[in-house]
Order: sequence, then C-alpha cells, then structure tokens
Amino acid sequence: MNEPQTPRSEWPLPERDTLTLGMLPLNDAAPLVVALERGFFATHGLDVSLHVESSWAGLRDGMQLGLLDGAQMLPLMPLASTLGLDGRSTPMLSALTLNLGGNAITVSNALYASMQAADPEAMAQSPISARALAAVVRQRRAAGESALRFASVYPFSSHRYQLRYWLAEGGVDPDRDLELRVVPPPLVAEQLEAGWLDGYCVGEPWNTLAARRDSGRVLIGSHAIWQHGQEKVFAVREAWADAYPATHRAVLRALLEACAWLDAPAQRVEAARLMCEKGYLDVPPTVVEESMAAESGSVPHGVSVFHRHAANFPWRSHLRWYAEQMRRWQHLDVATPALEDCLSRCVRPDLFREAADDLGLSYPLVDAKSEGEHATEWSLEGSRGAIAMGSDQLLGGGCFSGRDRG
Repeated sequence: MNEPQTPRSEWPLPERDTLTLGMLPLNDAAPLVVALERGFFATHGLDVSLHVESSWAGLRDGMQLGLLDGAQMLPLMPLASTLGLDGRSTPMLSALTLNLGGNAITVSNALYASMQAADPEAMAQSPISARALAAVVRQRRAAGESALRFASVYPFSSHRYQLRYWLAEGGVDPDRDLELRVVPPPLVAEQLEAGWLDGYCVGEPWNTLAARRDSGRVLIGSHAIWQHGQEKVFAVREAWADAYPATHRAVLRALLEACAWLDAPAQRVEAARLMCEKGYLDVPPTVVEESMAAESGSVPHGVSVFHRHAANFPWRSHLRWYAEQMRRWQHLDVATPALEDCLSRCVRPDLFREAADDLGLSYPLVDAKSEGEHATEWSLEGSRGAIAMGSDQLLGGGCFSGRDRG
C-alpha cells in the first residue's frame, strides 16, 4: 500500500495552543524536551510548558486533577486509572509510544560480590541470570539474615514486571524471597549508596549514575528481558482527547518528529546536553550522554529506541503483555471481556495513524502482534511499504500471542 500524505493545508487547527505537559527526570522524556527545545511543538502551533515531577504518583495526580494536559507515562498507568485501580477513577488513553527499552537492573557492590561467590557460572552468563541471586537468598535464609531489599519505581510500572520476570526466570520468588519497595527514580541511586536498597529496576540515567559513582553494578538491561518492549507512552485524559482532537493530533505530530530526530546518535548527545543544561535532569551531562548515546547491546545499561522499528506505534499487544504479567502475580482481577474493552479505550492506534498520515509516515496495518516470536530482525507490512522491525525476544524464549481477542 502507498497512502498519500495529508496536505498541511488540510490539517485541522488546534483548538488550544497553550498546553502544560508532565514528565519525570528520565532519559526517555527526551522526546518531550526535544519537541519543546528544538521547536517541533511550535512548528505545529503549540505553546508548551514542561512540568517536571519527582515521582510517578505526583504525575498521576496532576493528570487526574486536570493540572496537566498530557504527560509521559508508564504503559500501565492509563489502564490502571481507567479501571479505577490507581488514585481517582479517570479514563485515560495513549496514542503514541515514546520509546522501547531503557530500563536496567542494578545491585549494590556488596550484593554483586555475594552473587559472584555464590554462583560464578550464572554470573558469567550473558545475559546474567537471577540464579546467582537465588543462591544468595538461600544462603541468607539459612543464616537467619533479613530479606534483600529491591525497588521498582511504581506499582503499575514496566519496571515492576520486568524485574519480576527476571527474578522468576532465575528461580527467585519476588513475594517470598525479597522485600520489594517503591522508590521514585531520582532517589534509587542514593538509597543504594546509603545501603537502604540492595537492588532496583529503573530507567536511565539512574543505572549509569550508580555505576559512575562506583556504588552499584548494572546486571541486565530491559532489552535482554524483553527485546524492544514498550517503555513509556504519551497519555492524555479520554475527555481531553474528545474535547481537543486537533490539539491532540498536533502534539502527536510534534512528538513523532522529535522521536525521529532522536534516531541519530549525534543528536542524542545534543538531547542529553539539552536535558541537563535546561534543568530537566540534575545529573552530570556526561552521565546522560553515556546512557543516551549508546546504540547497541555493547553496554549493559538500558538503551532507548525512540523511533525505528515502529517504536512509536501504540501496540495493543504491548499493554496486553503487561496486563497478563499483572494477572500472573495476582495484581489484576478483571474479567477478560472487561479488560479487552478497556484496552480498546486506552490504546488508540487509530489516532496514531491520523498523525502519521499527516507526516507521510508508514505505520502497521494491524493493532496487535505476537511478542517473543522473533529472535532477529523481521519485516512487517505497513501503510507505505514494509517496516523493518526489531527482535521481540523474551528472556527464557517464551512467546506471547498478543493478538486481539474478540
């Protein structure tokens, strides 16, 4: 297929031009920062202010109270808010993924040394297995020592379920063997350094920061747990999207252009400097540059994919995988028909396609795909020719059908 691009003269004019958007101090907020600082929002007729929150709970409250027009969010947050599981019951939706990957699991130097001593073979694997951690857990239990303390950044987070997936693959029961906490991203590295945490799963630059300070060791990046798995989304309230459809479409166009701009390694370095020099991230610019500029699996840190491999498409199968992980750990008790209805409300590929058509971008013709089926790069039919896709391999070699369910 070869759909024509929507002429700019036919783009609907935004109903509102002044917006406040929310973000957290993380590398994968780069599309929002770039869209503002490089003028992509302005090009689409938008005057945007970015509000930096220190925690996901604060950002959730800003969205649910209507203080923010839209925000960088975790994939499960719109679903949890719509289902009434998180804060005030507030229907939300996402029509764009900001990035794939970007998280990592980091442990203290002391725990790393204990894991090395307990099972050097497991620590020599690539990716590193949690099997060595399971051996440490057994040793500590036999010695009558307290449980190790691990953190993720939010109850309804990709980090929580990536961490649990890795632990379970190595024989660690997250609920029985560890003490699990919630700690906002900007605090995890200092809590590890202070000895209050033994490990955590978080997005960059907070893994690289611990490694740079020599207070922790990065074990595994999220691409090794779920290759090209969804990480952050851009979300709005459902009522807001209904009231301002052209404004929403303009925001999506600007973010798509910013994500495409971020594909170039040299421009990622510029983005890292923008985020630090403009005050969005309070860490040394070199730390952000190191974690932002990485383009391959040669480093163990969380590397974000911002645009290629249909990274921005809002796959329903991505959110469905996270929802199934919630069910696996008995964190979600919703009947399948109700969950599917909610998925249809919360993930809106139809709105993505409108913005992509405006820009002449190719997009997938289906709303869901299998996850874990492709160990190497593959090709998917798109609206303007084939789309090169990345591996979607899951740790342990599992496969999740992910297809839409009637």
